[in-house]
Amino acid sequence: MRDKYTAQAATTEEAIEKGLKALNINKAEAKITVSQESKKGFLGIGQRDAVVVVERKHAKSPVEELISKEILLGETEGSTIQAETEPEAEEKIPEPAAKAPEKEKAQSPSVKSDKGACETDKPSEQVEAVEPKPEAEQPEVQEKKPFVATEQDEQAIAYVADYLENIAVKMGIEDVSVSVNRTDKRVQYVIDTEDAGLIIGRHGKVLNSLQTLAQIQLHQEADSKFFAKVDAENYRDRRQKTVEQLASRTAEKVKRTKRPVILEPMPAHERKQIHRYLNQHKGVQTHSEGKEPHRYLVVEPSGEETF
Repeated sequence: MRDKYTAQAATTEEAIEKGLKALNINKAEAKITVSQESKKGFLGIGQRDAVVVVERKHAKSPVEELISKEILLGETEGSTIQAETEPEAEEKIPEPAAKAPEKEKAQSPSVKSDKGACETDKPSEQVEAVEPKPEAEQPEVQEKKPFVATEQDEQAIAYVADYLENIAVKMGIEDVSVSVNRTDKRVQYVIDTEDAGLIIGRHGKVLNSLQTLAQIQLHQEADSKFFAKVDAENYRDRRQKTVEQLASRTAEKVKRTKRPVILEPMPAHERKQIHRYLNQHKGVQTHSEGKEPHRYLVVEPSGEETF
């Protein structure tokens, strides 16, 4: 159960109600901090939403929280960094191994040998006489077989390359060529043209759209499941460095001001990139809000001590 929620709405009151509803508490149980006042603007120009941080005054103890989650099976939380990753498997407590029968009891001093003579009680010698159990055989590690594309797969990959080239021509770009690089099930289409700016678009929006179209066509035409990537002038690597720099600057600002920062809407793969990158920074946490294609990230203090 979350103890803090950052809400955004047209007015401050609406943002507060949204935060209270998300935490399922009333105003008496909440600590409310207004991060940004709303602004009406003129004829829609200069309009700004209000941003408030709603915190639970008396957070439940870990035991109470666990009981609540067991009872409210349908409870779900907002998107966080942990929600982006796969949950770890529950650790199973190994059952105690059955005790081996004592050797002294198995052979008492009164047991006679084949000649009829009584054997002396020598538990240490009897233990040495027991043959050790053979070690369990280690499972053989099977080598991963390389992926082999079918003839239909190769035709589908070539078809998508021509498909992207035709789209570029219809966009008014004549000097264009598309090269293909495939590694197992990952297919990269590199568009080469002097008008790369038209192919990339603002913040890579056109390039992202072309990648979505390539993925759809590849899924429909190929026998195997491939993952398409469309690039031009090494934009993907350059954009990745830009996004990481943005995440680093935002994290420092949040830790310095102790106030949340709302980033502009961005594609899902870039939001995940920031989630993973800031997961290594103590003192900040992230979650996503809004609906596609206007879904955005909120970076806020996590309450952890930073060193």
